[in-house]
Amino acid sequence: MFAVLNSLRIRNLALVDDLLWQIRPGFTAVTGETGSGKSIIVGALKLILGERADKSLIRTGADNCTVEALFDLKDVVGLNAQLEAQGVEPCEDAQLILKRVFTSAGVNRQFINGSPTTLGVLRELGDGLIDLHGPHDHQSLLSTDKQLALLDAFAGAQTLRGKYEEVYRQLQTLTQTHRELSSSEAALERELDLLRHQVQEIESAQLRPGEEEELLARYTVASNGRRLLELCNQALDRLADAEDAALVRLSEAGRLLRELEKIDAQPFTESHLRAVRELEDLTATLQRYAEKLEIEPGQLAQMEERVSLFESLKRKYGGSISEVIEFGRNAAHRLEQIDSRGETLERLAREMELAQSALLEAGQKLSQKRRAAGPKLGSSVTTHLRDLGFKKSEFSVDLRPLEKPGVHGLEAVEFVFAPNPGEPAKPLKAIASSGEISRVMLAVKSSLAAQDTVSLLVFDEIDANVGGEIAHAVGAKMKQLGQAHQVLCISHLPQVAAVADAQFVVSKEFRDGRTVSQLAAVAGETRVEELARMLGGKGDSALAHARTLLATA
Repeated sequence: MFAVLNSLRIRNLALVDDLLWQIRPGFTAVTGETGSGKSIIVGALKLILGERADKSLIRTGADNCTVEALFDLKDVVGLNAQLEAQGVEPCEDAQLILKRVFTSAGVNRQFINGSPTTLGVLRELGDGLIDLHGPHDHQSLLSTDKQLALLDAFAGAQTLRGKYEEVYRQLQTLTQTHRELSSSEAALERELDLLRHQVQEIESAQLRPGEEEELLARYTVASNGRRLLELCNQALDRLADAEDAALVRLSEAGRLLRELEKIDAQPFTESHLRAVRELEDLTATLQRYAEKLEIEPGQLAQMEERVSLFESLKRKYGGSISEVIEFGRNAAHRLEQIDSRGETLERLAREMELAQSALLEAGQKLSQKRRAAGPKLGSSVTTHLRDLGFKKSEFSVDLRPLEKPGVHGLEAVEFVFAPNPGEPAKPLKAIASSGEISRVMLAVKSSLAAQDTVSLLVFDEIDANVGGEIAHAVGAKMKQLGQAHQVLCISHLPQVAAVADAQFVVSKEFRDGRTVSQLAAVAGETRVEELARMLGGKGDSALAHARTLLATA
């Protein structure tokens, strides 16, 4: 398992005031009476998945709502690379923290490991962690791309698929370059004229990296030379040239200090001499600086012309001189390509032919794997579906050849399902009944448990409209899924809840004039009583039946 949901913190969502739910791996059931607030759990997970936040869900009287999920990770290297690419803080101590906050004023914020992020990034990350199934539309298995990926995983064809996709990208690059070079002669001639002008203009400027900064520093000094010289002369006047200059005053002070030392031997003279030397050094430095400030008008004009050239080039070719240099290199490369396009087109044609052959070869090997695995996957899912009450249903994997090679192979895939005999099979995404599609999802998940990389599977009332032996089968399937995934099921069926590794009960309480939803773990006799309630009462027969369900589980 890639990740395990460790805890879910919900604040001010609907009837929830402040709830911290700590969850274990395996299969967890959430039960409770209708209207108690079980759907709030699913609503909180939807927010973590990046779905739209409705401010009407904020608890009455509160200003904001917060949902925070903490995941324990097994391997953080790949995830940290993904987070780093998005500018997000990496995971520490093998833990991932997702947080969503929205306010009654409409402000919506989301965080990953404390770093602010976008809904798109949160949604992309959440899709790999949580898969929701039930009366909602967040179901990754409805995507044909996801179906194709699962078929390839079931077939053990990921390496072949990766090779095919690599060759496909190479062929696309070659084709695009060939297309550009094969455009009309008139367009190429216009492009050639423009490229020659651009390359000549940039090359004639003889640019070098770092030159602009150096020139601007010199130009700033040169263009302010008169003012700098004026300031220098005024400082020299105050230091040495005026009748009351600092060095003159220091000389007088030195005479007085020597008279003082004759009366009282104090070490003032040495300090005085150091001060004189410092001022003399400063005076000499200023004199040398003033001599260098004498810049000829011609030099200043040359610098002004160079600065203007830089600005003109940057307006045309980039925001900095380094970008202009890079633009020139690319233009020169493109110019060379077009000038020698005859040879280049021949070479590209040969490379495209080789790439097309390699693509077809890789695609045919991939197709062979898929064709062999498709019936096996269909048969496996059909078997699980019949355990779940679809006694005469058929599930199959429809592979349809594409007119031309696609990004993922030579064919498209569609999971199709015929729930009733005599009725035509339909694509999975076209099934209208949420009860049907939920059980289909459970069957597919059971067949693909070893290949599916999504960590947390959430089944929202997947057991609606079923009972008896089917309910036992649904529970058994989810128990089995819990061995490879973390499974969370919101259920009304005692047969399902009884086989869970852990059971939580949602209840409503009237407190301080407000209704509050609470979530509590049940075990032992408390769990027996909850199962008895689900069976229709807390009489002796219901309690006995509940104990039997737990004992059997």
